Amino acid sequence: CRCCAEGRRHSSILYSILRSQERQDRQERQDRAAPAGQAPRGCPCGSRRRVALRSPQVVCKAASAVLVKTLRFVQNVPCFQELPLEEQLLLVRSCWAPLLLLGLAQDRVPLETVESAEPSMLQRILTARRHGEQPPPRALAPPPGRQHHGPHLPSAGDIQAIKGFLAKCWSLDISTKEYAYLKGTVLFNPDLPGLQCTQYIEGLQREAQQALNEHVRLIHRGDEARFAKLNVVLSLLRSINAEVMAELFFRPIIGAVNMDDMLLEMLCAKL
Repeated sequence: CRCCAEGRRHSSILYSILRSQERQDRQERQDRAAPAGQAPRGCPCGSRRRVALRSPQVVCKAASAVLVKTLRFVQNVPCFQELPLEEQLLLVRSCWAPLLLLGLAQDRVPLETVESAEPSMLQRILTARRHGEQPPPRALAPPPGRQHHGPHLPSAGDIQAIKGFLAKCWSLDISTKEYAYLKGTVLFNPDLPGLQCTQYIEGLQREAQQALNEHVRLIHRGDEARFAKLNVVLSLLRSINAEVMAELFFRPIIGAVNMDDMLLEMLCAKL
């Protein structure tokens, strides 16, 4: 396709756009005092207890701002704009959650949660009888071969994975340029089914990785393991559930949300 034929010409553009992210983010964070990250505490086994944000309005507002800024960054990459709209949307739909998490780490958005105590079935039955109401019906299991597609409520294990990722990024003190190259690696994923310009996208991902490697070798000459540590950050992103991110950061303020529709609207709008 045309994009594949012009891949080499546009891949060099990615390098300059990713480097320009440093100036943009530095200016946007000048008026923001960011608290230092702390490693997550609690049961390391990943409990199934339900949790909620301690200050949902504050955190969700910050997450929404980070998502807008992240999509603006994506739209400002000329080689991304060269892709057909269908390809752009496919890439963004598949990686909005890890990109958002990288943005939250970059802006050092604190994530404090509290355990969400849900009443047991017995408590709900007794409460209903005390008020003369009908007891809540027992949930029926879905028919064989059909899965239940309800909201993926965040558990303590889900939150621990997110906090662990943020703590890892903060402990490495990742620079603005490094965040930009990591975002480029995540965004340009050639392994997604349905892509047509796979060679072009693969070249862009390779360009982002090479730029990250060169930057690390130049700036962190005494830390030969830093590039490997940054790749560990990328591997941690694979364990993050997009449904959990949507429920945690957007449902508390806008209710049930279809992320595909919202991303399409934001991608087509002038952010």
